[in-house]
Amino acid sequence: MHVAYVVLTALAAAAAAFAAGVDLVRPEWVRANMRTYGIPDRALYPLAAVKAIGALGLLAGLVVAPVGLAAAIGLVGYFSLAVLTVLRARVFADVGYPLPYLAISLAALGVTLVAS
Repeated sequence: MHVAYVVLTALAAAAAAFAAGVDLVRPEWVRANMRTYGIPDRALYPLAAVKAIGALGLLAGLVVAPVGLAAAIGLVGYFSLAVLTVLRARVFADVGYPLPYLAISLAALGVTLVAS
């Protein structure tokens, strides 16, 4: 296994787990942002679950490569849709929130593909 693969996968998993944790805590600023984007508060727990499953999938992918690939693809899709949701809501100042998560998910996907 390449060091870059393990490091980027672990970073992407940590980022997704952190994002899931924030959604589970449900701070007011997150709920306010979600309402601005047209997402109801009740959606936070399912969205947190998707991110948490993605994080676990990335880590499992260090042992079972296809699981990691599926998780990386899923997280790239999730965070791509998050960027599109912010853009659709025309809250351009907030597009920077999901972009780092998308970037690290893309990096994890890239190294997963190279390592396969």
